[in-house]
Amino acid sequence: MVVAGLIFAGVAALVHVYIFVMESLAWTTPRVRATFGTSEEEALATKSMAFNQGFYNLFLAIAVVVGIVFFTIGAPAVGATLVFVGAGSMAAAALVLLLSSPDKRAAALKQGVIPAIAVVILAVGVTL
Repeated sequence: MVVAGLIFAGVAALVHVYIFVMESLAWTTPRVRATFGTSEEEALATKSMAFNQGFYNLFLAIAVVVGIVFFTIGAPAVGATLVFVGAGSMAAAALVLLLSSPDKRAAALKQGVIPAIAVVILAVGVTL
């Protein structure tokens, strides 16, 4: 179970690195604007906000990856703590998005389901 939880956490980290790239590096490109449903003017007006938000996603991904590394090198308490904080924050942020902007349900589910699964599976795995 632990391995499955760490795999789901790793996938969630990869998704959040991709979100970082979209928000912080490619926010004003036509493809990313289409993904987020923003016009060129909206993208330009929100570029600095998206840049900052992208880094939040990157930092959560880094926490998860560092947690996976700690877990695999023999420090499971530190590793699990970092994975729970990183993946739990990803899932919680997705819940906030879902509750505050129900029209963004698809985005919330894309960014929140995988880390939520990781948290549940890892919690079960470490308690067995």
